[in-house]
Amino acid sequence: MVLKGLPERTEVTAMMDEGQVNDLIQRWRDTPEDELTPEDRQHFNHLGRACLTRGDTEHFLNFLQDDKNQRMVKSMGCVLLAPLVKEASKNRKSCDHVQAAIAHVTTTCRPDEVLQSLLHVMEDADPDAISQTLVVVVSHLQTGLLRLEEGRASSLGSALRVLHEQLARLPVPYSERWEEDDRFGLGRCCDAMSAFTETFVEEARNDDAGKRRQIKMELLNFCMRSLREPLLEASLTPGTRTSPMWRFASHIVATLAAIRESAAELLFFSTVKKDIRMDKTQLAESKGCLAYLVIVKLLDLERFPIVFSPEFVLQRNVEYVHQLLRSKKESHTLKGLALFETCLERVADNSLPATLLELKSFHDVKQSLLRVLVECPMQHLRESGLKVLQLLINKLDAEAKHKLFRSLLKTSRHSGMEGHIVNNIRNQVELSMKPGNATRWFLGPEFVSLLGLVLTLPQGAETDLLHNMDKDRALRTNADVWEAVRRMKDEYNGTLRVCIRMWRTYYAAQRDHLRDEHKLKARAARASNCSRASNNSRNSLTVKGDKVSKMPPEVQHQVLLSALVTLDLMESLIVRTEEIAEEKNADRLDTVDLCVKNHV
Repeated sequence: MVLKGLPERTEVTAMMDEGQVNDLIQRWRDTPEDELTPEDRQHFNHLGRACLTRGDTEHFLNFLQDDKNQRMVKSMGCVLLAPLVKEASKNRKSCDHVQAAIAHVTTTCRPDEVLQSLLHVMEDADPDAISQTLVVVVSHLQTGLLRLEEGRASSLGSALRVLHEQLARLPVPYSERWEEDDRFGLGRCCDAMSAFTETFVEEARNDDAGKRRQIKMELLNFCMRSLREPLLEASLTPGTRTSPMWRFASHIVATLAAIRESAAELLFFSTVKKDIRMDKTQLAESKGCLAYLVIVKLLDLERFPIVFSPEFVLQRNVEYVHQLLRSKKESHTLKGLALFETCLERVADNSLPATLLELKSFHDVKQSLLRVLVECPMQHLRESGLKVLQLLINKLDAEAKHKLFRSLLKTSRHSGMEGHIVNNIRNQVELSMKPGNATRWFLGPEFVSLLGLVLTLPQGAETDLLHNMDKDRALRTNADVWEAVRRMKDEYNGTLRVCIRMWRTYYAAQRDHLRDEHKLKARAARASNCSRASNNSRNSLTVKGDKVSKMPPEVQHQVLLSALVTLDLMESLIVRTEEIAEEKNADRLDTVDLCVKNHV
């Protein structure tokens, strides 16, 4: 049979006419497979490429399906898979003929060779054609796997690994609109992967125990890898439950249930499984995504046991929360905060004991949350983190609150964070002073040591008071601890007064300097030089972190006056608190004298 559609001359057949090419094809038909050479396979590949280049896909399909050519196709057909897949992924007009040609090759050639060839095609896919290539390959890859008699589980594992590696290279959409557009094809690939694995999920249910166990392990590995990439990167918001990413997440969780790997067992009871080929960090991220889907998004909740106490669920999930919060990626941090918040919401207020904070997992998650609050550049993440921190505080009992406050005051080194903690301390003191709520942690001697951390200036007399004014120190205690507090008063107030005097002198000098500059500007002859000199002299002036020297002169003057007024108010508060302390002390002495007289 003449191979119609071949060009008259190709780079392989440059010295051959059409008759010689057909003679070559006839020789291939008559040659036993073990006598075909690598050169023969290379020529066969080039002849196939030539047909595809000319667009004669229908004639090429007829040639492959010709009964006379089946032995040749079986022996050398796999070399055609790469050009066929490439053509199918880029040319929709000829897609039906090309897809039929690929299907014929995958059902005619040896399945192990088909798998090897298709996986090489997938690994060598151009970065801009990953999604198109994957969508073309998966269905034919499934055909090849199902034709295998032996080693199907290990071949399935190799296929899933290669496909997932390419899937993970695709950008993850960050919004619903991007998901709908599916510009990079991730959604199409996820749908294709779901369809690909479904057949093997059914096989894992029905096969004998040995084969079933091997296929289950390969599917488990694929599910855990997919939870980390791409699902951990995806938004998975409630409004996108019909999106490809949500469908893929639902398929992954359903697959785990189908192979009897329950979410509860994976999250709460299993250690690092020897069968899961992931390092400890990657596995924790995968489990964090699974916990987010089950606990926050309530996916597959009907299979989640209700016998677990909220405290147990919280304790088992803080490891995953820590792993997500320590990541620099926004999607990871959002899921970690949401998981932490949901677990805490189910715990009763004032119920978590101090012993919980001594666990390494809770120490780690506290530090990770603190880094989000202090170092994260994204305001919405810091606000969410602060909400979670307050929720955690509300769930701790009095002793645990006391210990958490001590820890945060020692380690935060951030005025805003310290201010938030001090406000919480004040609230606890006020609560403890109400009848029936007294506790030694916020009224007794234990409170004195906590108060010592509050009544301190980080840099002594050189502390920038305006920068640290968020740390509210207006705490009051009752008579039981007043004596201990008074021992701190003289040293603290003395240092604070020195600090106020230093900063008042500094800001007053800057104000006078600005006033003098304004006068000098009236002198036209020296205005330019004076302006440049004055600008240079105030380059480093800041008030509460704002560069004053970059402001207009009128605004600079107002800022400096405001700073001076603030310092005056601070000193007035010191004087007033001392007066109150003296009045309470005098009243107490009068009461003692009266008691003594009455006794006498």
